[in-house]
Amino acid sequence: GDPAAHPRALVVVPTRELAAQVREELRWLFAELPGATVEVVTGGTSIGRERIALSRRPAFVVGTPGRLLDHMRNGALACDQVEHVILDEADQMLDMGFKDELDAILEQLPEQRSSHLVSATFPQAVKALANRFQKDALTLEGTKLGLANPDIEHVAYTIRRHETYAALVNVLLMAGDSRCLLFVNRRVDATDLAEKLSADGFGAAPFSGELPQAQRTRTLAAFRNGILPILVSTDVAARGIDVPEISAVVHVDPPKNPDAYVHRSGRTGRAGRAGRSILLVEGSESRKVGRMLSATRIAVSWQRVPTRETVERALDEQAGRVLSARLEEASPTESQRMAAKELLIERDPIEVVATLLELAKPQPPRAPMDVQGLDPYVDEGRGKRGAKRRRQQFVPHLAQQLGLGREVPIQAHRRDP
Repeated sequence: GDPAAHPRALVVVPTRELAAQVREELRWLFAELPGATVEVVTGGTSIGRERIALSRRPAFVVGTPGRLLDHMRNGALACDQVEHVILDEADQMLDMGFKDELDAILEQLPEQRSSHLVSATFPQAVKALANRFQKDALTLEGTKLGLANPDIEHVAYTIRRHETYAALVNVLLMAGDSRCLLFVNRRVDATDLAEKLSADGFGAAPFSGELPQAQRTRTLAAFRNGILPILVSTDVAARGIDVPEISAVVHVDPPKNPDAYVHRSGRTGRAGRAGRSILLVEGSESRKVGRMLSATRIAVSWQRVPTRETVERALDEQAGRVLSARLEEASPTESQRMAAKELLIERDPIEVVATLLELAKPQPPRAPMDVQGLDPYVDEGRGKRGAKRRRQQFVPHLAQQLGLGREVPIQAHRRDP
């Protein structure tokens, strides 16, 4: 008989993680429907085992473009019965250079089919693909394109050249044990930064396409379970991250464009939870990044980066909250009360409470670092002379450049630590 799979639906995704995620969702969704089987084919896995899986004739096939095309060409996958084809995260597939593979896949699909294109952003290249892929398409928006999540606080810290790591350490110390997703632009930087943070005592791991699949799966599971609080990722790899409780996204490298910023920051503030999106911006890049953020129409608070003193003060305040919470729950015995009374007779009460606060103080993985930062509206190296005047001029000038009139969504205020 014919060994090829003849699926009813084909789902094309950019990464292995997203393929696995889609498979699980489809299996859950169609669990009660007999015959609605799902198989995944992706690069980096055994093509022989995938051929055996395809020979079981699944109803759904989910895969990355290159591997799907391989199976089409070697006869393991036939598209003659495909009724639905879905391109998921189309913008990232084009960014990753899959245009030729997508074109080749589309050529093999039946004329009579339903075509669905899903994308977080719609740059011109995606629109061009949609026009080839679909006719008289109906546009559906989960949220208005380009609109940011109102549950996310957006903060930009301006720093001096070579202060990025020190600023990041202080930001992570302020975040405590909460789950943080860090973005860098290159895969090698994800590995280098995660190693540096790990050496400094932080629970951090890289997440990028160059890592073995088994390692990526373990890392993502540890991050989702809270065992690993910090993940350092590239934009492409992050498309496979489905973790609802990320408290902060930190843009260690600025995003390439406004749509990328909105999509990155959308990894936090999910399911009604509050989140923070934090940019670390070198002074020389602040105007360029400011223009990019204005295009997103997101209110961004430009602030001075947390200094050593700011972090230490925050840790002291946290100790106060911890001690107050323990006192609320405390139910000391009579003998403990007597011992406490004797201690207060022998010792200065202020000294006793100060010691208790020190004991309640969280123990960070390392000491906060010295970082000076920059005034958000002064270029690096120009000093503070004329800073007020330039702050007053910057936002109206930016509005005029972008044709926004007076409605500028950047909050031009500053908080000194």
